[in-house]
Amino acid sequence: MARTGAAVRARKRTSVPLHHVGARGARPAALLDRVIHERMRLGIVSALAVNDRLSFNELKRLMKTTDGNLSVHARRLEEAHYVQCLKSFEGRVPRTEFRLTETGRRALERYLDHMEALIRSMRER
Repeated sequence: MARTGAAVRARKRTSVPLHHVGARGARPAALLDRVIHERMRLGIVSALAVNDRLSFNELKRLMKTTDGNLSVHARRLEEAHYVQCLKSFEGRVPRTEFRLTETGRRALERYLDHMEALIRSMRER
């Protein structure tokens, strides 16, 4: 499957190296996923990790945010292939739902593993 230019660029920007100073000097720590690390996006991904799907309005209430803010962050997660946006109608009323993709679930697991490793390394100091 061919990737679009936007998808390739989004993938390249998903992680940045963090460094910390340990007992033996500076050493590279885990790569931190910038897509998930942002507070609102971490909240969205976490909420979807424990729910099969959530509607736009459910996510908006959970995150205590505005339509525009949720839309921007959900779109960023969708571009990274971490969430899937499902659009349908209930009668004549449009309904937007989100679900976490397998890629998103793996990304969240990696992110949590990285954060746990950083916490452990800081406590070992």
